[in-house]
Amino acid sequence: MTATTPTAPAPPAAEAARTGTGPLSAGRRWTEHGLVFTAPFLLLYALFLVWPVLLGLKMSLGDDNITGTDSTFTGLDNYAEALRDPGVWSSLWNTVWFTLLSTVPLVVTGLVLALLAHHLRVVQWLWRLSWFTPFLLPSGVVGLLWLWMIYPSDFGLADLLLRSFGLDPGIGWLTDTRYAMLSIVLTTVWWTVGFNFLLYLAALQAIPQHLYEAAELDGAGAWRRLRHITLPMLNRTTGVVVVLQLLASLKIFDQVYIMTGGGPDESTRPILQYVYEAGFTGYRIGYASAVSYVFFALIVIVSLIHLRMTRRSREEAAK
Repeated sequence: MTATTPTAPAPPAAEAARTGTGPLSAGRRWTEHGLVFTAPFLLLYALFLVWPVLLGLKMSLGDDNITGTDSTFTGLDNYAEALRDPGVWSSLWNTVWFTLLSTVPLVVTGLVLALLAHHLRVVQWLWRLSWFTPFLLPSGVVGLLWLWMIYPSDFGLADLLLRSFGLDPGIGWLTDTRYAMLSIVLTTVWWTVGFNFLLYLAALQAIPQHLYEAAELDGAGAWRRLRHITLPMLNRTTGVVVVLQLLASLKIFDQVYIMTGGGPDESTRPILQYVYEAGFTGYRIGYASAVSYVFFALIVIVSLIHLRMTRRSREEAAK
């Protein structure tokens, strides 16, 4: 008789791979079938985002014109010219100045409106609708509305309000360099604060009610509940609102182009309008692309700084 040697059982991983079960085979199946479902999105993403970015980078290294003909490679000459161009720096400063002026009012006003809408018990839906509705308006409608109804001299609503308080209405809201940027900031706050208001309102509704009940039993008043419960619970939402607001403010173009055209004396011209003028008025697509990439580098730097500050604050809070 011949002795039969017993066969050792297969390892679990090998048995799972042979039978088509287990995490490895599941990952393989996802790779095979998941790509089929994500392929349309990846194709559109590459076609409308990745390819334009690469094409713009290529154009920024040449002297492309608006016709797309007779283009030659110039290297980093466009970037060097952009860094020496006073028009780039003035428009970049206007963009940063607008961002600094608008971010704080938009964040604070959105929070205040959300607190009011959250605690008001009379026609609550009407307050929410009225504060969010302006955000739904197109930029062209908002710009023309404020240009023709709010800021015109003598018959505009802004001058009528000043006259009703006994003040001199002779203010060039959009024609005086001292007030033009502030006027655009006021328009932007009225127009876009509804988005921040909606984010804060959703965050307020997610705060557990028992925290307020416990604080009230301990004798905490409304101010202490706001300071020690509401605001700390809104920290993450505030971080998101600040980042989104910074990015949105840095991309300002529509309302400035409609209301002032960048004037007076180019005091409100943002960097995106300068890119537009360089590319479609000056017909220098290559140079406009270089300026836009300089601006893109600024946005990346701002995002990285905020990310670093947020991460550091979270690490300190966790200690």
